[in-house]
Amino acid sequence: MKAILALENGAVFKGESFGACGERFGEVVFNTSMAGYQEILTDPSYKGQIVAMTYPLIGNYGVNKEDVQSRRPFLEGFVVKEYCKLASNWRSEKSLSDYLKENGIMGIEGIDTRALTLNIRLAGALKAVLSTEDADEQSLVQKARNSPGLPGIDLVKDVTIAKKYAWSKAPARKYKVAVLDCGCKYNILQELIARECEVVVLPAQASAQEILKIKPDGLLLSNGPGDPAAVTYVVDTVRKLIGKLPIFGICLGHQMLGLALGGRTYKLKFGHHGANHPVKDLKTGRVLITAQNHGFCVDIDSLKDKNIEITHINLNDKTMEGMRHKKLPVFSVQFHPEASPGPHDAQYLFGEFIKLMKKNA
Repeated sequence: MKAILALENGAVFKGESFGACGERFGEVVFNTSMAGYQEILTDPSYKGQIVAMTYPLIGNYGVNKEDVQSRRPFLEGFVVKEYCKLASNWRSEKSLSDYLKENGIMGIEGIDTRALTLNIRLAGALKAVLSTEDADEQSLVQKARNSPGLPGIDLVKDVTIAKKYAWSKAPARKYKVAVLDCGCKYNILQELIARECEVVVLPAQASAQEILKIKPDGLLLSNGPGDPAAVTYVVDTVRKLIGKLPIFGICLGHQMLGLALGGRTYKLKFGHHGANHPVKDLKTGRVLITAQNHGFCVDIDSLKDKNIEITHINLNDKTMEGMRHKKLPVFSVQFHPEASPGPHDAQYLFGEFIKLMKKNA
């Protein structure tokens, strides 16, 4: 079946459909990872977005139950140059197309993903529509222009859990960590379990009182989708908890913390999406190759408190990638130390969180 991807700037890409059929709207972004498409598909941070892979061949190792990062895919659509119909891997349980179809996710193949990526690089992230139902290009472009986009919209409510739960038990429990689920990836929870933490996951709407009631040794603010400034209830909760227990923020959690500390966030031109982003640790001088997935950023100049220290900088565009409070047990990073997919350079940050809880026990 034919499929069309139309962008708000008038660009139109025609290809073949795989996965589900229908019509979906979202902000189109590109991801530079060469592998790990299943982890990308199941990252809740992609809610509201159509993801285009820059690597040309996708689907060659199929899909399995072990590599998922959430209960289901949340992205709006998936764009590839070539979909590999024959999956060949000993861990494969089904094809990528079957997996997308089961979860109602549309895919399109056979388009020039290099031209699409260049389009996004020049114009910035664009509103788009992916359709197998409407063949009228002008109609689709207008639909893309009329779609809501991401700024000002709370997408966390669409991906968070309904009620709290305990993640699988650690072999020996040393610390109890509350995870505020704004779209949390499973490997964040696994990294905590591997460090002998008991993990309790709470909905994004959980109040400061509900979090403190379970008596955690620390709080982890998870990744998640969309505009952090639209999720005011989480920012208010975080503000009430600063100074009461150790806090570690990841991705959207970092942005929430920045807002709670009095800063501002802004939208990046085309975001950071991939597994090869260089970040400098300003304390050690070490350069980390990191996994990233975000379209918003904390404004460095908006953080006026002299006790807030910038810890990491993106070497591509000099945006802030990490911060800590000099007096309070609070720190955060914009990138993903749990990877999935991506390099493991930043896994040490989970150890830093353990040290912070130990110091404040």
